[in-house]
Amino acid sequence: MSLPTLPKVQKLQDTLHAKAKESPNIRFYALYDKIYREDVLWVAYRRCLINKGAAGVDGQTFEEIEKYGVKKWLGELTEELRTKTYRPQPVRRVFIPKPDGKQSPRTDIRGRSATGTTRVSTEPKCLECGTPSPLTSEHRTYGGY
Repeated sequence: MSLPTLPKVQKLQDTLHAKAKESPNIRFYALYDKIYREDVLWVAYRRCLINKGAAGVDGQTFEEIEKYGVKKWLGELTEELRTKTYRPQPVRRVFIPKPDGKQSPRTDIRGRSATGTTRVSTEPKCLECGTPSPLTSEHRTYGGY
């Protein structure tokens, strides 16, 4: 099941796509403020939820987040990302099998949502046009959605 992209997030993707297509060698150095946008975080969280991810190292489940309040939970994550105080939890030594036969380590939902924001804001359009993601491999983390 796929999640329709919000219009504002789609506009961000379209803008980044157009710039990448116009200048294939461009490097996007100022994307951090896009990562903690509430709409981008919401889409990343919903994609994690639709993916039916399990609890991570912190033991927190989607049901617990729903009880706590998704808006409040995402607001706290937004603030941690905005103030650069977010610190990911360690990766749990449980590996999740992937369709291509590889395995990836499990993270927590908070980490998957934070990682997912980079994917929501950059990869869909970059993959579509064949342009490499503006994020280099050293910026990618394990356990995305």
